[in-house]
Amino acid sequence: MASFAAGILLATAISSAAYFSVKSEASKAPVKTTEKETVTSVQPSEAEMIADLESSGYIVQTVEEYDKKVKEAKAKEAKATEDKDKEKDKEVVYRVVINVTDGMTSIDVGKMLVKAKIVDDAFKFSKAVEKKKVENKLRPGSYEVDSDMSQDDVIAAIFK
Repeated sequence: MASFAAGILLATAISSAAYFSVKSEASKAPVKTTEKETVTSVQPSEAEMIADLESSGYIVQTVEEYDKKVKEAKAKEAKATEDKDKEKDKEVVYRVVINVTDGMTSIDVGKMLVKAKIVDDAFKFSKAVEKKKVENKLRPGSYEVDSDMSQDDVIAAIFK
């Protein structure tokens, strides 16, 4: 067991020494030049860099151009959101003719109004009719109502 541990320690030491010596040698590699030669890195001009990037398919723009395009996109998004809000404000008005026959009750009328999207809940409509004490005033006939009308207006139109 001790021999195995010593072998692992020795292998680790050798690997570490090899790793760090190669790394340090590569970073300290001397550049051979004569006294007359000077090593200068050739950096392309801005126009050359832009041309190279554009030829590779990139779009090059200044910070001002980028900021301008971002502002335009935000303004366009705000306008689109505003247009959607205006469309939501234009609510659809449902108009329907309710045909009341003999034997129908306020709950039957409420169910028809729910199907026509005039009221949300038939039971609540029936309770509102009972609260106004007009459930016995339901007469056969055709009644025109729309979704712009309040619940009280619908009750007044149908229960005369």
